[in-house]
Amino acid sequence: MNSDVDELPAGSYHVEIDEEEILAADRTGYRRTAAYFYVNSPGSTRMLVIDPAQLDAALERDAQAPVGIDSPSRP
Repeated sequence: MNSDVDELPAGSYHVEIDEEEILAADRTGYRRTAAYFYVNSPGSTRMLVIDPAQLDAALERDAQAPVGIDSPSRP
């Protein structure tokens, strides 16, 4: 995400992806050009523009993280 954005708490967020169509002779492909991340808080919604590659990296980190562990130093 943008370096001027603080880390956001765990949760569900609405994300929209903009894609550019790439036409080829035998198929059509798409390249992601931007990602929009919506952060809701009481009384307002912020829209953050993020690099799609950074979103992919964050999702990969989340997929690798252990689930259901409160503290890394549990006995």
